[in-house]
Amino acid sequence: MLVMKKLAIYVILFLLLPFLASAQDIFGKWKTIDDETGEAKSIVEIYRDNGKVYGKIVEILNPANKNALCEKCEGEEKNKPVLGLILIKDMEKEGEYYKQGIIFDPERGKKYKCRLGLKDANTLEVRGYISFLYATQYWKRVVN
Repeated sequence: MLVMKKLAIYVILFLLLPFLASAQDIFGKWKTIDDETGEAKSIVEIYRDNGKVYGKIVEILNPANKNALCEKCEGEEKNKPVLGLILIKDMEKEGEYYKQGIIFDPERGKKYKCRLGLKDANTLEVRGYISFLYATQYWKRVVN
């Protein structure tokens, strides 16, 4: 009888483990928050593709900016819609953070080295670097 109870507990834990793990990862949708104004600006979906992590703008919250073009962008992003823009590219997991990739700021047309990590289950720390200087934003998880 005791063996059956232990077995049942292990089976339940095994089945719940993927749900518990996914609740504590960076994947999903995040509301971007402007670090200067505190204004919510967009929804970015963080996803994995071919072993790397990316972030794509899937919604723009200000109706006046929904059709904005990336005018300050360079290269293939120049004058493309901001909606749908992949602004986080090529991130790789290193310990508790995702690193080695870049983040793109469509308002300034600049690319930065990037680090992503969870501050807590519903707050994503997004850090952009230029040399030894950095800026940090805290994005909020979109809960459906």
